[in-house]
Amino acid sequence: MHPSPSSTPAPAAPAPAVPEPAAPEPAAPDLDRPVALHPLVYLEEGDEVTVGRVDTDSYAVLPPDGARLVRWLAEGLTPRQAAEAYRREYGEGVDVADLLAGLDELGFVRTAAPATAPATADGADGAADGAAAPEPRPRPVRWQRLGRAAFSPPAWACYLLLVGSAAVAAVRSPDLAPRPSNVFFSPYFTLVALVLFVGQFPLILVHEGFHALAGRRLGLPTRLRIGHRLIFVVLETSLDGLVAVPRRRRYLPILAGMLADTVLTAALTLTAAATRHPDGTLDGTGKLCLALAYATLLRLAWQAFLHLRTDLYVLLGTVLGCRDLHATAQGVLRNAVRRRTGRPLLDESGWHPADRRAARWYAWLMVGGYAFSLTVFAAGVLPAAARFVTGTLDRLGGRAATGEFVDSAVFFALTVLQLAAVAHLALRDRRRRRAAAA
Repeated sequence: MHPSPSSTPAPAAPAPAVPEPAAPEPAAPDLDRPVALHPLVYLEEGDEVTVGRVDTDSYAVLPPDGARLVRWLAEGLTPRQAAEAYRREYGEGVDVADLLAGLDELGFVRTAAPATAPATADGADGAADGAAAPEPRPRPVRWQRLGRAAFSPPAWACYLLLVGSAAVAAVRSPDLAPRPSNVFFSPYFTLVALVLFVGQFPLILVHEGFHALAGRRLGLPTRLRIGHRLIFVVLETSLDGLVAVPRRRRYLPILAGMLADTVLTAALTLTAAATRHPDGTLDGTGKLCLALAYATLLRLAWQAFLHLRTDLYVLLGTVLGCRDLHATAQGVLRNAVRRRTGRPLLDESGWHPADRRAARWYAWLMVGGYAFSLTVFAAGVLPAAARFVTGTLDRLGGRAATGEFVDSAVFFALTVLQLAAVAHLALRDRRRRRAAAA
């Protein structure tokens, strides 16, 4: 028997696809309502104006006409009125909506208040829908008084007295002068390495703390943060707010770390002189102080390695008004080599004019920085490193007591482990760069 057509099940029709809801597009700004901006600072330097918020370290470099437009908005003009004022003054139109989007991305625009506001006592409605929230009172910068005290005239007098006294003491007693042998305050190499490694942290903290206090002295919310370079933990100071400070007032915050290293070296030297034995020989405390002072002095010399982005490099870039002097000077050196070898030159059109002018002579200072770093390594680091190596090999060769043999074995193992870790991280970074390029 054949089934009737009605008994044959019809294939189910596919259910109509339900389109997913599209992401809501950002509402167009109301060009006829004033825009509430946070308090902004304006620093004019040549043909550029730095505009930003000091409390959040958010800044933008604008041409003078762009900064003028932002000022009009901050003074209460609506975006349409500001655009019209711009057209009258500069003779051309401006995309004010795009500017508002940029200001909001930088965090310059104040957050809107809730849509529903409580009624006032006389029955009138509260703040209008979308009105800006009241501007919070700026919080005072902590440690500002300490920063002012740290760089006051009495403090400078104390610093000069310490440095001068240490210099006189080193001249009178040559054993207080810095030399590579000062590193070996103990016959045990492992102890020397660990104490110097751990002992540098409070000294580096003082270095970075001076940077931070010099910024706080100016009312900038400077911050200390922990970072790393390869396997080494480092302390860094955020001084982004200096871009909104007149150039001549930036010099002290930049150089404050070097001042700290100089004062620390002097204080450690004087401590070593004050803790001598009655017969004039140095005791354990004095030897340790001289070891830390020598390591601090090497770190101070490192600031003169102008092929790196050191404090002195930042100072020169600030004095000259440069943007990226380091990269431009590298480009000048590379083009000098390419001209000699007949290779095509690097494109110089993107270099900032101030960088281009300074890089012509700063490039050779970078070469001098390489030479100075090699000199410091040969005269200040290599002798100590050679003593570590020769002493370790002699002790491992059976020419030492059991304690010294164990000490050298541990020191050798830690050194190999450290070098292996550095090599591993370097290879890992190289593989990542190749993968990203592929």
